[in-house]
Amino acid sequence: MIRRHKLLPALALVPLLAACATTPAPDATAGKAPAGFPYTVDNCGVKSTYQAPPKRAVTMNQHVTEVMLALGLEKSLVGTAYLDDTVLPAYKKAYDSIPVLAEEYPSKEALLAANPDFVYGGYSSAFSAKDGRSRDDLARAGIATRLNTEYCPTGSTSVDDLYREVRETGRTFGVTARADTWVGEARATLAATEKRLKGVEPVSVLVYDSGDKTAFTAGGKGIGNELITRAGGRNVFADLDKTFGDATWEQVVARKPDVVVIYDYGSTTVEQKKKRLLDDPALKDVPAIKNRRFAVMPLSDTVLGVRVPAAVDKLAAQLHPAR
Repeated sequence: MIRRHKLLPALALVPLLAACATTPAPDATAGKAPAGFPYTVDNCGVKSTYQAPPKRAVTMNQHVTEVMLALGLEKSLVGTAYLDDTVLPAYKKAYDSIPVLAEEYPSKEALLAANPDFVYGGYSSAFSAKDGRSRDDLARAGIATRLNTEYCPTGSTSVDDLYREVRETGRTFGVTARADTWVGEARATLAATEKRLKGVEPVSVLVYDSGDKTAFTAGGKGIGNELITRAGGRNVFADLDKTFGDATWEQVVARKPDVVVIYDYGSTTVEQKKKRLLDDPALKDVPAIKNRRFAVMPLSDTVLGVRVPAAVDKLAAQLHPAR
């Protein structure tokens, strides 16, 4: 795998985002910089100054595509690539209007053929140096870039980084008000879930992304770790100083997770992943396996993108069904 690899309902964000998409992005007045520009931003150590909003953007990886669509910026997109699963229904019409450059990452030639002025990558692999798509390579071609902040080289990722991601993207494209509106609704959704879970005892959670000889799991550095915490769980591999990483099966046994959260994507089905865990005699006494306690999350829910607030609510309902 190429990696990276009642109360206010979670789905309340979707109508809001659709509404945000109705206002066209601002255009520059002839001979005059648009309001709010020039704008300088430091993204993962790369400083960029924009004299006006990009007009020909390409997104690589689903969660950053959905950030753009949530901000109503489909008309600024001349290409997209690499879905992990299906885009949210609220974004389907907008997504279908954008050319798909490649099923996974486009070659450098295919990317340049779209004549982008901005490339937005979700995982560090989007800017692969060996494939000629490094941020430096693209800068030399006159193309600005942004990397999703979950893959910046330092620090752990929180919902504050999500708010920053949305706000900085909105600011880059001149739609600050849309970004602020989205952040306000996201805060309200997370607050509603927090209120519902008040007083619950956290359950211990193992994320099973994939793997046979080892368990490829969520570490403590990515947004997946905070998602678990906010959903009333405790990530048994929070001490793994990576967004994703390998854990031995002996470590899994020793840490005794109560629930296994399976990430759903790609050609290996959820049922196949469950079978691999249930059929392993070494895992038979692990509480989650013994009690067949599984939760399922689409991969696109568990990375730094606009699905996170609803995803916390979705996972909370699986970890604490009584709430």
